[in-house]
Amino acid sequence: MHCPFCRHPDSRVVDSRASDDGSSIRRRRQCPDCGRRFTTVETATLMVIKRSGVTEPFSRSKVISGVRKACQGRPVTEDALAQLGQRVEECVRASGSAELSTHDVGLAILGPLKELDLVAYLRFASVYRAFDDLEDFEAAIAELRDERPLPTEDAVAVLSTAT
Repeated sequence: MHCPFCRHPDSRVVDSRASDDGSSIRRRRQCPDCGRRFTTVETATLMVIKRSGVTEPFSRSKVISGVRKACQGRPVTEDALAQLGQRVEECVRASGSAELSTHDVGLAILGPLKELDLVAYLRFASVYRAFDDLEDFEAAIAELRDERPLPTEDAVAVLSTAT
């Protein structure tokens, strides 16, 4: 690492710390020539391979933008979208791979989106899974209904006393 002050071609690491979210490493360095200290931040670049074969860096803002379109008109806050974007990024980084396909990113979005809003999930899934007709929607809705937990005895008792 070149010293930013005197351009000496080497430096010594004095201290290393991971960031709070674990996505980067902060290193405190010292130049052996001029003795000045400086900080570097190292992050791993995560690349996404698009269907066309082109690669581009992973972008949390692109994930949020795509999900925002699916959530249009739904009671979903910007804060919830930001949390979803963070969860997706953590998920894809946890895969340990330096390159992922857009398919992998889409899969990482579907889980948290299903928890956030089922209508937005269906909208996103219809584009992501390329639904062609009503049967595709019906199958997805049936799948969601099958996953829905059955009411517990307490919930049934509360519902029956409320009516």
